[in-house]
Amino acid sequence: MGAPDRIPPFQERIGAPLTAREVEVFQINVGYRCNLECGHCHIGAGPLRPEMMSRGVMEACLRVVEASGIPTIDITGGTPEMHPELPWLLERGSALKRRLLVRTNGVVLLEKAYAACLETYARCRAEVLISLPHMDPRTTDRQRGEGVFAKLIEVLRRINARGYGQAGSGLVLNLVHNPGGAYLPGGQAALEDHYRRTLGEKYGIVFNNLFCLTNMPIGRYLNYLERSDNYGDYMATLSAAFNPATLENVMCRTTLSVAWDGKLYDCDFNQVLGIAVNHGAPDHITAFDLERLACRQIVIGNHCYGCTAGAGSSCRGEVAACR
Repeated sequence: MGAPDRIPPFQERIGAPLTAREVEVFQINVGYRCNLECGHCHIGAGPLRPEMMSRGVMEACLRVVEASGIPTIDITGGTPEMHPELPWLLERGSALKRRLLVRTNGVVLLEKAYAACLETYARCRAEVLISLPHMDPRTTDRQRGEGVFAKLIEVLRRINARGYGQAGSGLVLNLVHNPGGAYLPGGQAALEDHYRRTLGEKYGIVFNNLFCLTNMPIGRYLNYLERSDNYGDYMATLSAAFNPATLENVMCRTTLSVAWDGKLYDCDFNQVLGIAVNHGAPDHITAFDLERLACRQIVIGNHCYGCTAGAGSSCRGEVAACR
């Protein structure tokens, strides 16, 4: 079914070029090191990855945010806690009075070396986003490693105890769902209800929002698709589910991604593929120009079907109603 070479090029499918309309979210990828090696990881993160952002690049990022007025700093990895400069980056980012987010695998906070990061998050009023792929422990463990589901329940309890997810605390805890196989996620609202009911009734855990992300056919997930002989079918599924309504709110239109080495990308996925910002826009943090980057033409490819299938997918979950 649906060999990849029979799928229409994404540019042909959307017709006109895709352009940014602003830079609302500055996503800083501090490096690819992680204590886990999840099967769906598009970055291919792991404990031996050497890529790590320097203090100099971090300082350049903060200068850009301060000078430009970009309202949101979104910190990701790997798992950011394994970067020794993360507490410094959080404190400096918080001082800028911007919305501050940290994306984490969660279980790293159970390790003694990184447990203090939770207190730093709370002090800096950072929103925390944790990947919890599935409410079935076996499915989550298959995707993220043996015993991870139980560890996630423990860390979520600790985060709740610190006030995250609790009404009136102002400390935001969001969860992220990824499908366990080569298919699209279910409806976000229904899955959020399922997560909220299951976590509350079985484990006494509360959270603010659930975001559904489509697995991108790149990185370690691409390897899985190829090993299981599912790549062609999966790309055909994404292409068949293409939804033009998602184009208005795909994350690359309002997000700019900066890699550990300071290079600029339209999204975290292009970063992994090594496809930097182009079409005349500056491609490094040292040459940052908000006026040019805010209206840049976005570099696209067939992996973009992953963000535009069904209700769409972004770092904030769904972006449009399904057709």
